[in-house]
Amino acid sequence: MGKLVTETKSKGVVMGDCKVVLVAQDDIEYVWDEVAPLMDVALKHSEGELLTEDLVEHLDNDDLRLWVAMKNDKVIAAMITEIITYPRKKILRVITLAGKDMNLWYDFLPSVEGYALSQQCSALEAWTRKGMTRKLKDWQHSYDIITKDLKPRMQ
Repeated sequence: MGKLVTETKSKGVVMGDCKVVLVAQDDIEYVWDEVAPLMDVALKHSEGELLTEDLVEHLDNDDLRLWVAMKNDKVIAAMITEIITYPRKKILRVITLAGKDMNLWYDFLPSVEGYALSQQCSALEAWTRKGMTRKLKDWQHSYDIITKDLKPRMQ
């Protein structure tokens, strides 16, 4: 795995046994082997828009940002975010979120909010399953995304 994220350029916030880090672009390679299985789990619940390997390309060119929660120098959760610029507002969208021990890292959300504000984002946005919606207590349920698969009709 190479050097630890704790020894690299990535800066994080420590609370108890847990550290949450916005991983610097140059440091992604040091945690990716631990992050990829978590992304695989998260993307099983998607509509096939992305595969884990698709994320790496966008992380490498800094379109997406990787956040990790670590306990005892092991990645226990990972999140990928993207800044979206709408015509009238800019938001930080959570693309994927997966891991364990949410009780250890959920209180770090203000750090993510602080990052969003530093990037001039006026809101956070996440497309999520109902189970996660219930856990995100101070988030507002704005709308549902529905899909219809047209692949069978494609030639």
